Amino acid sequence: MRGEHKTGTGAVLEAPAAPGRPLVTVARLYVYALHGCLCEVAFTAALDWCYTRDWRLAGHSSLWALPMYATAIYLIEVMRTRLMARRLALPARLAAYTGFIYLWEFSCGAGLSLLGACPWDYSHYNYNLGGLVTLEYALPWTVAAFIAEQHVIERTLRIRLH
Repeated sequence: MRGEHKTGTGAVLEAPAAPGRPLVTVARLYVYALHGCLCEVAFTAALDWCYTRDWRLAGHSSLWALPMYATAIYLIEVMRTRLMARRLALPARLAAYTGFIYLWEFSCGAGLSLLGACPWDYSHYNYNLGGLVTLEYALPWTVAAFIAEQHVIERTLRIRLH
């Protein structure tokens, strides 16, 4: 039985991998897109509440976020495989993911700015670069990377189709 404790040892016995095919890449991209947008709406709702105490918790996002989060989390999945194969410790992996997130956010923001379509502007933050990224978000991005690696990617890769 999954998660069953072996009596007297404190060890948790894991069930073998479920039979079936893993999710194809396009299905994983879909999961990652939805996860990223949901987290962004929740984060912006919580952040806005801290400033306004508005209990409507009206978070927001942009349709541009769907492909951005899908591809970013997919690329973190690829990085995760390589970094874990090299046996890098979690703090080192999180630093790599956070650096990647900043590079990805800056690149996407720069591209969208060329189209006049960048939905965010961090220029009011003290430690921003061109209004496209801000160091004030380093901790939230690191937490997001932790959740992505330890929960979202891990569980998405375990989904099997029968």
